Amino acid sequence: MFTGLIEEKGKVTRTQRGPGGFRLCIEAPVVAQDTSVGDSVSVNGACLTAVSVSAPVIQFDVVKETAERSTLGDLVRGQAVNLERPLRAGARMGGHMVLGHVDAIGVIREIRRAAGSKTFRFDAPQEVMAYVVQKGSIAVDGISLTIADCGSDWFSVAVIPHTLANTTLGESSVGGKVNLEADIIGKYVSKFAGKATAGSDERMLDLLSAGGFLE
Repeated sequence: MFTGLIEEKGKVTRTQRGPGGFRLCIEAPVVAQDTSVGDSVSVNGACLTAVSVSAPVIQFDVVKETAERSTLGDLVRGQAVNLERPLRAGARMGGHMVLGHVDAIGVIREIRRAAGSKTFRFDAPQEVMAYVVQKGSIAVDGISLTIADCGSDWFSVAVIPHTLANTTLGESSVGGKVNLEADIIGKYVSKFAGKATAGSDERMLDLLSAGGFLE
């Protein structure tokens, strides 16, 4: 599990394509320090397993499905990526609970500047928007952000200068694609609340029918 607090901007040094996906090599002096083969690392919000570590370079195998369902398939040499190591047990919990499971790809539709910060508006599909609420949390390219406003197919976030300087958002532009992961708590609440509602409705219909109100 991750927190969405980016530790380092790594740099893609090589992508070696193959029929089942590709090998992704990332230069990461900070994250590589205590990363071993088999460890998980969040790369732009996607949880990947380190298959080779030769500091400062970490290598990952990206399978075809991950490449197609996230923006990782578009990475090129020299591109910056957001990196985070997993949360240690007993450590402070900043950000929010991020699993590194990308739900969908969003698109930057607007960037507005305001006193050093920026407000981003993202277009997002329904599988993400179903769990988006004002002041709720969302992971954008692995970054834990607070939702400022939202509509039926979009949401906006305000990004402070520190985050702009230390993540890839500071280099992004309108039209850029990002990985989105909705808040896992929202997903579970929606699932169980939906089941409870469905069960209550069915029970109510049974009672109405038994009382002769539906005849």
